[in-house]
Amino acid sequence: MKSGKSWVVLGAQWGDEGKGKVIDYLTHDVDAVVRFQGGHNAGHTLIVNGEVTKLQLIPSGVLHKGVRNFIGNGVVLSPEALCAEMTKLEERGVPVAERLEISYNCPLILPFHVYLDEVREAAKGASAIGTTKRGIGPAYEDKVARRALRVQDLLYPEQFGAKLKELLEYHNFVLTHFFQAKALDYAAIYDQTLAQAERFKRLVADVGQELSLLKKQGAKIIFEGAQGTFLDIDHGTYPYVTSSNTSAGNAAIGSGVGPCFLDGVMGVVKAYTTRVGGGPMPTELSDAIGEHLSRVGKEVGTVTGRKRRCGWLDLVALKRSVQINSLTGLAITKLDVLDQLAEIQVCIAYEEGNHRYEVPPQDTHVYAACHPVYKTFSGWQSSTEGVTRYEALPPLAQAYLQFIEAYLEVPIVLVSTGAEREHTIILKDLWAND
Repeated sequence: MKSGKSWVVLGAQWGDEGKGKVIDYLTHDVDAVVRFQGGHNAGHTLIVNGEVTKLQLIPSGVLHKGVRNFIGNGVVLSPEALCAEMTKLEERGVPVAERLEISYNCPLILPFHVYLDEVREAAKGASAIGTTKRGIGPAYEDKVARRALRVQDLLYPEQFGAKLKELLEYHNFVLTHFFQAKALDYAAIYDQTLAQAERFKRLVADVGQELSLLKKQGAKIIFEGAQGTFLDIDHGTYPYVTSSNTSAGNAAIGSGVGPCFLDGVMGVVKAYTTRVGGGPMPTELSDAIGEHLSRVGKEVGTVTGRKRRCGWLDLVALKRSVQINSLTGLAITKLDVLDQLAEIQVCIAYEEGNHRYEVPPQDTHVYAACHPVYKTFSGWQSSTEGVTRYEALPPLAQAYLQFIEAYLEVPIVLVSTGAEREHTIILKDLWAND
């Protein structure tokens, strides 16, 4: 029996790279899309025929008929957020329940996780990390501490109630004694959560087994990352990171398959750099160019609504991303945002004191003190918006892309030239047998 092919598609920077559009474009030719980490703190914006769809938890393939969508065990799942997102999609005629399957083993995000997240951030004041306050971190903490409630517990109301009571007692003690905050009510959470579970409990599945069967049948599968590489809990700019592993190694663990299941890793890279929240960002621009990138790129967070910090493309950081993820292909997005600039800079090294770095130093204290070294390119100053053939790009835009490809030693397989699905240049067939 012919074996299928699987690609991991993830953010190679600090998130917000345009993964949703890339995955949506690729999904017209795939059989399944899998979310493998994070929660509803992720934001994927899709624009199809001028209609905007913003997804936070449900995989980007949900808009496509005949595509199976899986939420893997590495995702922390909020029943409230899932039901709200299902409702919005169903009101637009998307049959979510026909296209979505959820792992038995997803840890639950419950109201006390959200409340604890909010209380903690408020208590930190100026030193707050800048979380989305969606309860993601506290839910992952419960998972690691082996006290989490999981999706499968919702199938057994009596056992769920007993576990919930014990867990809520623990969190209420922390809330009231450490933060001097209010305690939350057990009955309200129990009733609300089980009512929400009625909406999706028939979608619960053995995701790893289903994926294995699909691949044996020759299926094409995309593993969809959330956030970005430098928000990875182990490899990101700690502590200004998310609470999960956002890098490629977690695609297998967070879905219930082995690493040899995966055939390639596409890193989605914005043609410049952005990040939301606190933490170091060596190429950040606080001038007119930064404002231009923010305005033209419409750089506002999908989930939080916060304005994104903007700067030049950081190839030094991307060298580390190539290493962490074993990137085999690049998708460059938002190239058109650079169209009007007379001059474009790219970071090719960091300097700190007498030291020069071509990959970011792992010592976060040193990293925070680094200064970027730039290579300057002439801007093409003509429109690339909507271009669908590489040969139709301005020569200076081609030179810019070729430099990125050569510096990172990873081929560019896709270029996005606008927000719409069809504003895309494909340079390699991901599903071809090499």
